[in-house]
Amino acid sequence: MNDELIPYPNLDGARAWCHVIYGLHALAVVVGVTGAATVAGAFVFGVPSLIAVVLNYLKRGEVVGTWLDSHYRWQIRTFWFTLLWLLVYGLLIITIIGIPIAWVLIVILGLWVAYRVVRGWLALAGGRPLAG
Repeated sequence: MNDELIPYPNLDGARAWCHVIYGLHALAVVVGVTGAATVAGAFVFGVPSLIAVVLNYLKRGEVVGTWLDSHYRWQIRTFWFTLLWLLVYGLLIITIIGIPIAWVLIVILGLWVAYRVVRGWLALAGGRPLAG
């Protein structure tokens, strides 16, 4: 990735959208914690996160090369990696031997999702890009 960020004088609109997207993802985490779904399940299959990921793809072109690009990429990767690990969970849960591993995995995955949402949103609030 290029170390030089493209100067872009007005990112207020794109930054506001990024806050909205983090808010939608956070809502999905809360639904997962308080509802019948798991955090990861609510994050990937819940309406708030589905809206958020669509917004990510619609709005990320506006921030290419800016510090906000890392946030949009972070949010998109969080969604897709969560889906990937949910598939692994699904394969484990259908086997008798894999069930205990699946339950540990789903708890860790829920904590990871919550961490990614909180870390990203705090960095955005502080005006900092994300690495990784």
